Amino acid sequence: MSSVIIRNVNKSYGTLPIVKNLNLEVQDGEFVVLVGPSGCGKSTTLRMVAGLEDITQGDIDVGGRTVNDLPPHKRNIAMVFQNYALYPHMSVKENIVFGLKKSGADAQTIQNKLADVSEMLKLEPYLDRKPADLSGGQRQRVAMGRALARDADVYLFDEPLSNLDAKLRHHMRTEIARIQHQYNMTAIYVTHDQIEAMTLGDRVVVMRDGIVEQVGSPMEIYLQPTNTFVATFIGSPAMNLIEATVNENVLVIDDYHIPAADIANVDLTELNKHHSVLVGIRPDFFEDSSLNSPSDNVFEFNDIQVDLVENLGFDKEVLFKLGGEDSKARLDLRSHVQRKEHISLTVDLNRVLIFDTSTEGVLLNPGALINPTDLSDPNG
Repeated sequence: MSSVIIRNVNKSYGTLPIVKNLNLEVQDGEFVVLVGPSGCGKSTTLRMVAGLEDITQGDIDVGGRTVNDLPPHKRNIAMVFQNYALYPHMSVKENIVFGLKKSGADAQTIQNKLADVSEMLKLEPYLDRKPADLSGGQRQRVAMGRALARDADVYLFDEPLSNLDAKLRHHMRTEIARIQHQYNMTAIYVTHDQIEAMTLGDRVVVMRDGIVEQVGSPMEIYLQPTNTFVATFIGSPAMNLIEATVNENVLVIDDYHIPAADIANVDLTELNKHHSVLVGIRPDFFEDSSLNSPSDNVFEFNDIQVDLVENLGFDKEVLFKLGGEDSKARLDLRSHVQRKEHISLTVDLNRVLIFDTSTEGVLLNPGALINPTDLSDPNG
């Protein structure tokens, strides 16, 4: 496999900028996910790496060589598309080996690759079928098989799961992760789905309007978003953002007075320059106070009126007003809270973030760090 280096890359259509001064390095064997809303430039970036879009300015290196002027077939890059891009008149077997035949591989190599890929993706029963005779998940596996058969330097995935139902998306997401780890593939994956980004990526690149807003591990992005866009785009349900008045190291929300000094990494000098700020609390970080013993550095929002309870089986989401804003908490299934009841919610102040209302940036002490234990990779 090979690394990919994107240096100062810009892409414009006429006078309309689509990608703006993008810099990114993907290490050999790394799985990087580009995520963002429609029109953010993520698919355009992928297509520039593949050679399907020209670069307006900048350089792209693959495996130590600049590929700006190389056509797609000379970049040794494999790509899996959203719409599968299978040849309808060819069988599954013919689709998988098509690229190998075009590259002049010998018959034995083709046969070995076909056997390996079809076994890996459990496609043996379907090798003689046409794409029209396959389900959506089976077609996507064929598209992946065609890419994997090529022994490419880099594998690109352009929203490959967006046409599948929820169950198939989960299954194929697991398959992609397993294959990438097994073969140590260098992969760049584009999606608008933050769950795919969080579960698949070694690193996540969050984009908006052609600009990279933040790059980091999934947990870095989740726990320490650099601004309100990242905070609300990553995580489901989205982070609650509640306006608070600043009063001499105290954050005032409704009748609640939160000691700002107890919030991790907040720059109090900078904080006190603001009349108001946005307090960011992820729904997951609220707890039903009736289920937990008092602990250090925890703030209690008491007498919260519950507007709605959504039971999800494994947990429940509670909707309520805080600071005049619709807010949400994800609570343990043991919580017996009901609609229209009043409840006390606690939050660990080490998990609270403060954002500037004008710049939308997070207010942290210089050099503030996340607890390394929160960032450990469960997959090694």
